[in-house]
Amino acid sequence: MDDDLSRFCCQNPDCPDYGQRDHGNLTVCMRYGQHNRRLLYCKTCKARFSERKGTPLFDSRLPDDKAQAVLAHLADGCGVRQTSRLVGVNRNTVLRFGLQAGGHARQLHDELVAFSPHDAEGPTR
Repeated sequence: MDDDLSRFCCQNPDCPDYGQRDHGNLTVCMRYGQHNRRLLYCKTCKARFSERKGTPLFDSRLPDDKAQAVLAHLADGCGVRQTSRLVGVNRNTVLRFGLQAGGHARQLHDELVAFSPHDAEGPTR
């Protein structure tokens, strides 16, 4: 597997490097599980966490291709039952992924809106 860690950041809120991508503080300390997930280690705060922590896929036991297929079908507007049949997973799995991805998207949206520049002129028509 690829060990490019540039898109990851420390997930420990108490770490000085928390949320800073490609900061050089992360290494792969081991691989675990049936799907060979990476366990990341922060050299700054000594925390260890899964490469999926902080994502909608955290704590999922599905293979990457199935998990991504569930999210892709939901994003395309497929219903829960249809997605369940197309991907071959239980409908409760589809529901859980949809709720997790929705919450993650809401949190990201709120974070990005907080940093967006304020338009002094107001909305354009």
